[in-house]
Parts: sequence; C-alpha cells; structure tokens
Amino acid sequence: MITIRLARPEDEAALTEIDRRTWSSAVSPAPPPEPGTPFFGEDARPGNFLVAEHEGEVAGYVRLSAGFPIDAHRHVLVIGGLAVDPDRQRLGIGRQLVEAAVAAARRKGARKLTLRVLGHNTGARRVYERCGFVTEGVLRGEFRLDGTDVDDVLMARSLA
Repeated sequence: MITIRLARPEDEAALTEIDRRTWSSAVSPAPPPEPGTPFFGEDARPGNFLVAEHEGEVAGYVRLSAGFPIDAHRHVLVIGGLAVDPDRQRLGIGRQLVEAAVAAARRKGARKLTLRVLGHNTGARRVYERCGFVTEGVLRGEFRLDGTDVDDVLMARSLA
C-alpha cells in the first residue's frame, strides 16, 4: 500500500538516503550533495515536500515550491524535485507523487504547475506526460553532462 503525506523533520535521514541513491547525471545537472549536507534547509522545508510511504517506509518524495517571488507569478507552482527509492521504482509511486503535487497545487490556488527535466530522462518525462504535463519549451544543449550536451525540457500542466 502506498500513502502520500506531508514530510516531517524526522524524514530527513530517509530522504537524504533516497537522494544519495538516486543521484546521477541522468537526473540532475547539479553535482551530488556533499556527504553530511542536510536535506531540509531554508529553501527546502518539510512543508514543501510530499512523501510517499510504501509498506510503512519512506519510499520517495516530490518537492512543490513557488516559482518567481513576484505577484505576477503567484498563480504558478513548481515541481522542484522528484525521487523514488530505486528498490521501489515501477510501483507507481512517482506517478502518485506527481498526482498528489497536482492536487496540492490546486488546493493552494495555483492555476499552473511547471517543472524542468533533462531531455535524456525519458522515464521521468513519461511519468509527467501520463500526469497531463506537456512540453512548453526546450533549451537545447543547456547542460554539458559527461561530455554530452543535454537539453533542459520545460513542462507544465494547466490547473485552471
């Protein structure tokens, strides 16, 4: 059974471990977090994360946050991260997290939900497409990863 809930401070160790186990240049242009880096911080508070539990254990998360800090952009929220424990992938957890983020964004009054995903991350792109996201733009060769130019794909879903 999979349940989705708000993150709690005591989830930090489990979420840090999921990040460590899922980080690769296939999913992030940023370097991996340094050992000992806290998962939660000033811009990443527990209230910004939804957590999936599978069989009573933390199995993944999605981060939902504001976009640009200006009034003209308040109607838009951003999925700023999604990760599922590698041992629990292909159980539908990622999709349930994205659908929960969509529902949470609606409850917060958002009219649009956006995200960015690496062009070669076809698995994540499929999950987002199945949840109603469409590609709104592509920044060609935006990142240089492992000696290869990689696109930054901008996706969005209207909540209106």
